[in-house]
Amino acid sequence: MAKVMLDVHELTTKYITRYNEDVYAVDHVSLQVEEGKSLGIAGESGCGKSTLALSLMGYYFPPLHYTSGEIIIDGQNITGMKPDDVRRTILGTEIAYIPQAAMNALNPTRRIINFIEDVILAHDPTENKKFIYDLARASFEVLGLPAEVLQKYPVELSGGMKQRTVIAVSAILRPKVLIADEPSSALDVTSQKMVIKMLKGLMETGFIKSMIFITHELPLLYNVTDDIMVMYAGQIVEHAPVKAAVFDPLHPYSKGLMGSIIVPESGLRDAKLTAIPGVPPNLKNPPAGCRFAERCSYVRPECSMTAVGLYTAGVGREYRCILSEKELRKAYERGQQ
Repeated sequence: MAKVMLDVHELTTKYITRYNEDVYAVDHVSLQVEEGKSLGIAGESGCGKSTLALSLMGYYFPPLHYTSGEIIIDGQNITGMKPDDVRRTILGTEIAYIPQAAMNALNPTRRIINFIEDVILAHDPTENKKFIYDLARASFEVLGLPAEVLQKYPVELSGGMKQRTVIAVSAILRPKVLIADEPSSALDVTSQKMVIKMLKGLMETGFIKSMIFITHELPLLYNVTDDIMVMYAGQIVEHAPVKAAVFDPLHPYSKGLMGSIIVPESGLRDAKLTAIPGVPPNLKNPPAGCRFAERCSYVRPECSMTAVGLYTAGVGREYRCILSEKELRKAYERGQQ
């Protein structure tokens, strides 16, 4: 069996508002990522994807707070560790994060090499600058970035180059798990392709051990990840191998998410665009039953009464719905007629 790099059990985190209200943005999420594998997490804006990414780091700052669950990285349980210990021994080496809007994450008054110095010195304050520069230059060459970028300021780099540089800085210590939070957003098609190629190269060369790729564009994950988890209102509503998730989504939300996006892949490019009606629930007071019930075309009275768990539908596939797989497929067939 493949080694599990990231093992998350029933993780729940919340935001506490200025009015002391709890907003459960990540609600009992469980997942596993094996060595050499990449997991995609998809969902609309506000579903909890980025909060999940931050929560997986084990590094919490108000208004985000840990509530319950476990995060195990390569056999080490980081749950409950002190923030200083997490920063010194976990971040960068065990798990690393590429933030949203990464192009804006670079201080314009500092050279790229200075960011790398900060990352390395946070783990070992005794390292000398020559060693750091040599390591950075060797790593950039492996990642296909010219060494002269190290002496440049962010303003001297194009948008695509800045994004690739942030990825390189995040992965400089070769983390076991790399979380990429919408790394291709706000880029032109050519730059997106280069970023995706770079991330895949990190995996193929063993520079990183495993990856989580977060996006609201579910089809984008088809060429990047092995499995896909779909989030809605803080919960996982479907988990499936990438091909099944893109070409044969089972949960009504996953189905609607795919139907709302233009997909160039053969077999989907001619599909009609559809919209998901309504808005997500307020997570200050989430519904007792299915959180997608008010927007679902296949809702039944019992959907809003009791909480819905994840059900198995074949090898490596789960979905959160009271309808059986057979009932869902029949409903979809009727909808196409």
